[in-house]
Amino acid sequence: MSQMSLPGDQQAAGAARRFLRTALAQWSDSGLPEAARLGERLLDDSTLLVSELVTNAVVHAGTTVELVCRLDTRESPPGLVVEVSDHHPTRALRDDSGVLDESDAPDDSREGGRGLQLVAALSDAWGISYRRDRKTVWCRFDLPAGDGATPPLSLRGEPPAELIAPVPPQADRANDQDWAVRGALSFLAEASDLLAGQLDEDNVALLAAQLLVPRIADWCAVWVYPAGAAARLPSVWHVEERRIDGLRSVLEKSPPAADPRPGARHIVWPATRGDTVGGGALAVPLLVAGRCQGTLLLGRAGPLGLPDEVTGLVEDFARRVALAMGAARQYARQAMISTVLQRGLLPPAVGRIPGIDHAVVYEPLAGDWVGGDFYDLFPAGDGRWCFALGDVCGNGPEAATLAGVARPVLRLLAREGYGVCDVLYRLNKALADEAAAALTGGTAAWEGGQARFLSLLYGEITPYAPERGAHCTLASAGHPLPLVLGSDGRVREAASPQILLGISETAQYTSESFDLSSGDSLLCVTDGVTERRRGQRQFDDDEGLATVLGDCTGLGAAGIAERIRHAVHAYDSAPPADDLAVLVLQAR
Repeated sequence: MSQMSLPGDQQAAGAARRFLRTALAQWSDSGLPEAARLGERLLDDSTLLVSELVTNAVVHAGTTVELVCRLDTRESPPGLVVEVSDHHPTRALRDDSGVLDESDAPDDSREGGRGLQLVAALSDAWGISYRRDRKTVWCRFDLPAGDGATPPLSLRGEPPAELIAPVPPQADRANDQDWAVRGALSFLAEASDLLAGQLDEDNVALLAAQLLVPRIADWCAVWVYPAGAAARLPSVWHVEERRIDGLRSVLEKSPPAADPRPGARHIVWPATRGDTVGGGALAVPLLVAGRCQGTLLLGRAGPLGLPDEVTGLVEDFARRVALAMGAARQYARQAMISTVLQRGLLPPAVGRIPGIDHAVVYEPLAGDWVGGDFYDLFPAGDGRWCFALGDVCGNGPEAATLAGVARPVLRLLAREGYGVCDVLYRLNKALADEAAAALTGGTAAWEGGQARFLSLLYGEITPYAPERGAHCTLASAGHPLPLVLGSDGRVREAASPQILLGISETAQYTSESFDLSSGDSLLCVTDGVTERRRGQRQFDDDEGLATVLGDCTGLGAAGIAERIRHAVHAYDSAPPADDLAVLVLQAR
């Protein structure tokens, strides 16, 4: 048995191939009778699977990889067994759609993933085992009968770069079709899975180069053409890492022009310092909808350069790279738009409030940059500070549009001198009028399937003087009721429930006033906190929020906000299913 530990980086697959060939060479030299039955076909298949399994372990686990190769003589016929282990036992394998399942509990019934389909096709037996500290994928190759029909195994020298997608030697062109099925198709399938998971343009370029080197080429570079900017070279890779810097310096001197014509083109081999071997190079435009997103450059040493059958494979691969790059650019544009919208929806940073400490937690639903929850805290003149915590029915961009309207209206009314009740009355009337207009126009009060209703907690707080507490007036319109934590640890509700905004045009609202003594804290939350679910129960069942707040006695405003946030996330292992916002005001 031979075994070794590999680092979890891009060099692991190449080291694994060399290790396997060395192990087989040592067994052959030792005169073992089973080693005499090793053939070139078994060498190709085992090297292919070793490289696939190690690559999968590096990409999906990111840990060191343990590789074991052994001759199994306990069963008949004897066989070659390869085991690849990583140290991320809770990372499940890909499902049939190619999406990684990152649930905590591994599911041994999952057999998806192009790499495992390849294992099943080429090996005689295979399986997966889980231990507390590792996951192992193993495969077994039965040794052919020792009847002299097996060609002798050539194990000397470095393995060819084409072992992953093996190109048949010039003298044996009859194997072209077998190569296309066993090598090229599996390579393209696995490459598609890996590229589809990248949402950053530079990561796509880097992955593309590393997939081709040394599988198809000796070096690879990817140029990209950002809209309205100069060409960039985010990725250069060479089978000999010491040559990467030299290759980059040569390529950067003459960036290729964007070429919208499809198809690969042969170019001059870029000579670098120490290069004494000629070769062939290809330039393949990365086209999406007729526009050139970049150029894929690759080359292989040797007098023949890149054979014709490799050109077709590279063109197919380049189409996949171009699609992934286009998707990454689209994602980046959407992320930028969402970020700009979020900045516009969030209030500017609040400075120091005399006599009041404050803290805010704002977390839109996972995957969204903006949501239906919003908050605000601003000066309204005459020593008053106004605060608001609102929640639009629904979440995502549709809800965010209404949140973006409500906040500036609140500020305008408050600074015009309207009190708490008048602000709620006027905002409610505006929303109700909009709903009525929508009904008259035949579109109803729905956009994107979500009603335009709003729950809102709104109030004013006026510090008496530094270190002497504050006076607070507030009202809750269909919103979770605020809680006050006294300095003595007691918790009480600070408002009465009232109707949502936007439902009834004639709704009237009342406010409640009270004092916050020094050390008292006012907690305001959205229903993303109170209605956080675990099975059939909610976070605020049996006064769960009040219980957690009571345990915050002695904490500052920031400490209380963080304690509430942590308790909400810890309430269930599943991520929150709604936007979440917390506002804490504490009198000094």
